[in-house]
Amino acid sequence: MTSDAAAQADIGVIGLAVMGENLILNMASRGFTVAAFNRTVSKVTAFTGGRAVGRTIVGAGSLEDLVALLKPPRRVMLMVKAGAAVDEFITLLTPLLAPGDIIIDGGNSHPADSTRRTRALAEQGLLFIGTGVSGGEEGALTGPSIMPGGNVQAWPAVQPIFQAIAAKVDGGAPCCEWVGPEGAGHFVKMVHNGIEYADMQMIAESYQLLRAAGLSAPEAGAVFARWNEGELHSYLIEITADILSKVDDVTGQPLVDVILDAAGQKGTGKWTSVAALDAGSPAATITEAVYARAMSALKAERVAASAVLSGPAFAAPADREAFVEQVRQALYASKIAAYAQGFQLLHLSAQDAGWTLDYGQIAQMWRGGCIIRAAFLDRIKDAYDAQPALANLLIAPYFRDAVHGAQGAWRETVAAAVRGGVPVPAFSSALAYFDAYRSAALPANLLQAQRDYFGAHTYERTDRPRGEFFHTNWTGRGGNTASTTYTA
Repeated sequence: MTSDAAAQADIGVIGLAVMGENLILNMASRGFTVAAFNRTVSKVTAFTGGRAVGRTIVGAGSLEDLVALLKPPRRVMLMVKAGAAVDEFITLLTPLLAPGDIIIDGGNSHPADSTRRTRALAEQGLLFIGTGVSGGEEGALTGPSIMPGGNVQAWPAVQPIFQAIAAKVDGGAPCCEWVGPEGAGHFVKMVHNGIEYADMQMIAESYQLLRAAGLSAPEAGAVFARWNEGELHSYLIEITADILSKVDDVTGQPLVDVILDAAGQKGTGKWTSVAALDAGSPAATITEAVYARAMSALKAERVAASAVLSGPAFAAPADREAFVEQVRQALYASKIAAYAQGFQLLHLSAQDAGWTLDYGQIAQMWRGGCIIRAAFLDRIKDAYDAQPALANLLIAPYFRDAVHGAQGAWRETVAAAVRGGVPVPAFSSALAYFDAYRSAALPANLLQAQRDYFGAHTYERTDRPRGEFFHTNWTGRGGNTASTTYTA
């Protein structure tokens, strides 16, 4: 260890890939001195001799050097691949740190890993923060959305840095606040990514319907640009308009028309779907967006199937402009339903984990910097500020009225897609979610009867208080013994 005089850096960052480099540059631009380290030390040399020249950035040739450069309490941020690499660096760092020092994981880690790391490091006297960082390369450099959780004792030491580098909205409010304990920060980031999957799929379905209705890619791009001026104003709508106007340098065609229709994914959408299943939280639109990517990946199978499976052709609408407006309303209503699912998952999972989450604050953090940033999120913040215990966004006055106003067009859009053989899994599942949530009665009474019939799983009665369970000997041969467990 070196003397305190050598300790000049406010924070150390490990990992010089796209996000790590740009976060370091962002921190330096806000007046912080940053120590940079990468396992491949040549990357440190290239960075300090390139983009970092003239900035308050110092390179470290080893972890020992990095730690020696840091002012106490030492703050070390990991921007490495989620999973084993994070644990490996934590193992290497812990002997070099002192009680009260802070390790920050800024990758897309699974929330359960952040909970485990928070607890394990606390036993060693070290503080851990698992933080979601959203915004991609541009956001990391100019201002991302940052969602920290973990050991709250660490927050005062990192708050000035995180809030300085975060995106700002509404006159300077940072898109960064403390989320909650243990894995809460990474959980909120995971749900953000699940909503992102749904948002992107719904935009893709809108695009497919516009193309089926006869619009060219540039014409569809102009439609998205127009939509971006209204209630759908968002980063994803904005970039969709840009994408659809781009011409391929090789073929002269719209670039989107020469991009293969096979989507990739990194797993956070799947994690959100699994978390929803674990919590018993209906998030079908998010899950359908994950499945849509999986279906797209079966490109060779789909091409082969298209030669042997037939269906209807989409009929061009008689009034194209009216159809375009119909799709816009369907997109907005579906978006509301998808966000309702995401916030419902946050609410139910927080209850299970014993977390207290501020949903209006979460909407504020997503208002700028992140991929799903949108004017729409102001409405969500307003809804939760007015009703902190709001059960579902669909019943907040603004969203209730918006969906009621759009549902005719929403239904017509889904019906037109079904009649024309255009798959719209996100639109249709969002509509089904809305219809199910507004239904006082669902056919689950028959499901419970079936479960009791074949497995003696019992049921509740409409004429008796909730929590009382009954079993019927349906065949006369089963006796009166019921299952000892009941899961609603």
